[in-house]
Amino acid sequence: MKKVIIIGATSGIGLELAKLFVQNGDKVGVTGRRCNLLEQLKLQFPYNVETECFDVTGTENMLHLESLIKKLDGLDVLIYNSGYGEVSRDLNWEIDKQTTLTNVNGFVEIVNYTFNYYVKKSYGHIAATSSIASIIPARQAPAYNASKSFMSMYMAGLYLKAARIKKKRPGIDITITDIQPGFVKTKMTKGLKRFWEAPVEKAAIQIFNAIKKKKRKVYITKRWAIVAWLLQRIPFFILKKLE
Repeated sequence: MKKVIIIGATSGIGLELAKLFVQNGDKVGVTGRRCNLLEQLKLQFPYNVETECFDVTGTENMLHLESLIKKLDGLDVLIYNSGYGEVSRDLNWEIDKQTTLTNVNGFVEIVNYTFNYYVKKSYGHIAATSSIASIIPARQAPAYNASKSFMSMYMAGLYLKAARIKKKRPGIDITITDIQPGFVKTKMTKGLKRFWEAPVEKAAIQIFNAIKKKKRKVYITKRWAIVAWLLQRIPFFILKKLE
């Protein structure tokens, strides 16, 4: 039985992942801003779920994370699934601020703490939900794509850091998984129909399996790897025309 914490689990991918880990027999700690939804999940799985209600844009992330680790009596897998993104055609500061606080500041604070926690205990797994949007810039949502690119680059850096630490101290085993979804039918899509849009249940199963297999990077669903390959090869002058 593993001790799993999912940051951002009141709905969507995070909620479905929580259910999958519970069904796998793991002990799961869930977080989010909507306390009532967390409590509903705990009522559904009273012996396998612990909750901690907080907003990652706040100033007490470490206190809440440490509290949840204490409730679980340890931590083996942390999944950072909190995310925010809105179209910002007029470069709205409030949108960009909220995006950065959630996808960059909150992410770094929690993942940084967790990595150092794992170094002390000699093992652990960090997974983070970035996005296929991390690959290219976007005129209509520059902060969102940039923040997701930051997440992916930070996770890549942690992967290299973990490899170097393991080389120096063979007993340490820290796994890093960068999750890059394409379109998934969640509340963030606001009901818009998009091509290759995956049901949240299907996306969660693929993410769950990727974490179990300790993948370094995974595209959700798998066929988005084709899109990622193409996007990485688009010249900038073509991007200007597309945007």
